[in-house]
Amino acid sequence: MWNKFSERAKNIKPSAIRKFFDVPADVISLGVGEPDFDASGPTINAGIDALKTGKTHYTSSFGVFELRETISQHLYKKYGVYYHPEKEILITVGASEGLYLAVASLINPGDEMIVITPCFVSYQGAIILASGKPVEVACKFEDNFDVDLKAVEAAITPRTKGILLGFPSNPTGKVASRETIEALCDLALKYDLAIISDEIYDQLVYGVQHVCIPAIERIYDRTILLGGFSKAYAMTGFRIGYVAAPAEIIEGPFKMHQYLIMSAPSISQHAAIAAMRDTQEDVDRMVAEYDRRRKLVVKGMKEIGLDMVEPKGAFYAFPKISNTGLDCDTFATRLLKEEKVALIPGAGFGPGGEECVRISYATSYEKIEQALQRIDRFVNRL
Repeated sequence: MWNKFSERAKNIKPSAIRKFFDVPADVISLGVGEPDFDASGPTINAGIDALKTGKTHYTSSFGVFELRETISQHLYKKYGVYYHPEKEILITVGASEGLYLAVASLINPGDEMIVITPCFVSYQGAIILASGKPVEVACKFEDNFDVDLKAVEAAITPRTKGILLGFPSNPTGKVASRETIEALCDLALKYDLAIISDEIYDQLVYGVQHVCIPAIERIYDRTILLGGFSKAYAMTGFRIGYVAAPAEIIEGPFKMHQYLIMSAPSISQHAAIAAMRDTQEDVDRMVAEYDRRRKLVVKGMKEIGLDMVEPKGAFYAFPKISNTGLDCDTFATRLLKEEKVALIPGAGFGPGGEECVRISYATSYEKIEQALQRIDRFVNRL
């Protein structure tokens, strides 16, 4: 068989966590990071209307202007950061496309990008696909998953182009403090680095405030903001995200987007307009329910005897399981086989996650209750 594949294709590793996603129907899955809610009525109706009224063609490569304008207004109202809708917001096929565009627009072959881990599994992959080198800096359980600022600075070399981070965090649920974010901004300025800030979970916070990085004025002109509609608006299948950055920075991602995609799906863009404009009450209800489930998981882990840094954002918990005597992969594999509960091994999220497993509480309260009972039974047998 012909197999003269590129080094890029050979070097990229399959996702270490996907095998825990496709599970039989009798398994309770706390694995997939996808809302169990459906998209709201106004969102669906806007999509149907787009179909019925012929809004089914290519759009501007930047995206439907009305959507960009809506995002601009949302960011200004919520965080006080302004992006011009005409030239500083790019609509992408999910935040994942935006991630790749942001990385690829910054690094040359061999350049380095610091990645704060544990993190979303695509971060390192995007850097490798862009022929760069991910330099992982771990947040540790014993430090409450706070960013190790000294380690970040020590990891900076002449080849470092930027820092890639995501808060609220997938997988830890950590929400970075303003003090931490300010310190990272200072490092970026000191060493002339860019920041790529994945803020896809920005609305999913519980009792704390999310810090929007580009809203910090001194770092605005070197920050690429990634956002989207999948998590807060329960629109994973619509595949709509966005990149926001100053016009001079967004030019690179825009040109790549033109060749890769042309334009994001027109129907989904019109649905996203309605989602952001008309469904905040639905978002608030979902967040309240996630918080109820979060509290259940926190209580359950304490009763089972698994230590955990209390999550304050996203819809994930990241308990430490090393006191069971099992590594994270064995724990998840045996739990799936013996109790039919799917979790994700923490090692798949990079350094700092090896002793943990990720629990997604984006499933029903009742299923979480059942899963906790099964986890308790499993741990007590060990």
